[in-house]
Amino acid sequence: MSKKFRNSIVLVLGALSFMVHGAQAMDMKSDPIAVVELFTSQGCSSCPPADAFLSELSKRDDVITLAYHVDYWNYIGWKDTFSAKKHSMLQRKYAKQTGRDQIYTPQLVVNGGDDFVGSHQSKINAALEGSSLPISMGLGLQDDTLHVNIPAQSADIDEAIVWLVSYRQNAEVDIKRGENRGKKLNYSSIVYDRQIVGMWRADEATKMMIPVPEMMEEGVDGLAVLVQEKSGKGLPGAILGAAALSR
Repeated sequence: MSKKFRNSIVLVLGALSFMVHGAQAMDMKSDPIAVVELFTSQGCSSCPPADAFLSELSKRDDVITLAYHVDYWNYIGWKDTFSAKKHSMLQRKYAKQTGRDQIYTPQLVVNGGDDFVGSHQSKINAALEGSSLPISMGLGLQDDTLHVNIPAQSADIDEAIVWLVSYRQNAEVDIKRGENRGKKLNYSSIVYDRQIVGMWRADEATKMMIPVPEMMEEGVDGLAVLVQEKSGKGLPGAILGAAALSR
């Protein structure tokens, strides 16, 4: 985490109240039933249907969508313009957490747990019907600052990681080479960065203040805050709560 970013975040423990101003210019999702994370690639011929389905899910008020473009398809003639090694590493961590040796695209993970082939819409919709997040997070915007309130909760979990994920809502890409050569494809919820901004303890309410303008640079127009259970050996666990802001 950069020094500039550390100095920009103020973390205060305790239940605090605040007035919300200026929210009309932003779209907010503060009480979703699910976070769906898609691992995809512009070089994968099986991915466009999953990408299109994620775009449809992104329109729902009760679902937060995130697309991680992996880099292991890049050697097959086309380098994904949004790909990053860290996205592939996150996918491998999910696989290790579930005891799997292999990863694949398109893979869609629901709430940090169950995974599906990203184009299997009926199975994913069925999973979403029964989904819920145990932590209901408060979200507000005041003077270009995102206020996130994570309440205390009786739970078996001692603490969880608070992630800030920056993303781009939509982009269109002309694919010049590879399996999708000649296609103009639309993408949504494209993750740019994912970083730890704090910890949450079940017995303490936590409030965070995040400066929106500094985080929404270089094409970024969306921010998601995830509370994700800590698992052994640094592996991702269940997502317990989430909120998102976009413009």
